[in-house]
Amino acid sequence: MAQINSCLKWTFLVFNLLFALVGAIILCFAVVSQVLTSEDGEMENRTTAIICLYVMGAITMLLGLLGAYGAYKEHKISLILFLVCMVIGSLVMIQSGIPGAIARPQVEGFLEERFRTLLPLDTATIREKNLVDSLQTHLHCCGLFSYRDWNEDFPSSCDCPSIEDDESATCTVVPGIDRYPFVMQSRSIYSKPCVPIIMYYILLVADISLGIIFTLAALAILGMILSSIMIHQLRHPNRTPVVLSVPTIFIPGPPKYQELQNDLPPPY
Repeated sequence: MAQINSCLKWTFLVFNLLFALVGAIILCFAVVSQVLTSEDGEMENRTTAIICLYVMGAITMLLGLLGAYGAYKEHKISLILFLVCMVIGSLVMIQSGIPGAIARPQVEGFLEERFRTLLPLDTATIREKNLVDSLQTHLHCCGLFSYRDWNEDFPSSCDCPSIEDDESATCTVVPGIDRYPFVMQSRSIYSKPCVPIIMYYILLVADISLGIIFTLAALAILGMILSSIMIHQLRHPNRTPVVLSVPTIFIPGPPKYQELQNDLPPPY
C-alpha cells in the first residue's frame, strides 16, 4: 500500500532525475577538461581539479539514483541516507562556494602580479620561456602583456602565418634586426598578448565552478525538504492532513428568542 503522496513521489523522482543529470554534466565537463589539457606536459595543478570533478559528478549521480530508488520503493532507510547526504553536501557546497565567490574578484589581480614577475621574457629561465612559448603556440598570441615583452627577440611561436584578410587584425609586422643583424627582414607576429586570453579562460572556469557549486547547494537544500516530507509521511502513514480554516469574525445567526405572536383574532 502506498504511504507517500503520489504527487510528492513523482516530484521527488523528477528532482532526482535532474540531480543525476547535473552529475552527468559534471562528468562530461571533466572529460572535456582532461582532453583539452592533455596536450600539455605539465599537469600537476590540473590533475587534482579534474579528479575532483570526476568524484563530484560520480557522487551526484549516485545520490540521484539513491533518492530515486528510495522514493520509488518507498524505502525509509534509503531516504534517510539520502537526507543525511543532502545535509552534508549542502554544508560542504556552501562552505566552499562562499569563500570562492569572495575571492573571485581578486583572481585577476593576483595572476597579473604573478605574470609580471616573468618579465622581461628574453631574460627569463628556460622553463619559463618554454611555458610562454607553449601558451603562444596554442593561443596564437605573443608576449604576456605585449609582444614587446620579448624586447624584439621574438621566438618562432610568435610568428603569424599571414597578414591578409581576417588575420590582418591579429598580426603586426616588425623588423627582425635582432635575430638577423645583417638582414633587414620583416616578420609578421601576433599582436594580441596572452594574459587577457588566459584571464578569460581562467575566469570562465571559475564562474562555471561557482555555478556548479551553488547549483548543487540549491538542489541539496531542495532534496532535504522533499526527503524530509517523505520520511515524515512514511513514519505517520495514517495521519490525515490538517486542513487550516480561517475563523469567521461574525456570522449573523438566529436570535436567541423570538417574539411570540398572538394569531387569535382581536375581541369585539
